[in-house]
Amino acid sequence: MATEKVAPNNLALRPREAAKALGVSERSLWEWTHRGDVPHVRIGRTILYPVDALRDWLNRRAGSAKGGRA
Repeated sequence: MATEKVAPNNLALRPREAAKALGVSERSLWEWTHRGDVPHVRIGRTILYPVDALRDWLNRRAGSAKGGRA
């Protein structure tokens, strides 16, 4: 995840930044968010994606893909 290029000092990313950091479309990120698949925090009407939680989530997904599961 290239969050260093997107927001080096942020604790959390807004949807556009998170999608860019993950290399996916905003639409895909939105769908994952609504399904509860990707870690996020809702503060009022704002959705934020904590950088550390995204890294952990991505590492777990990468680890499970190596084991033959997606």
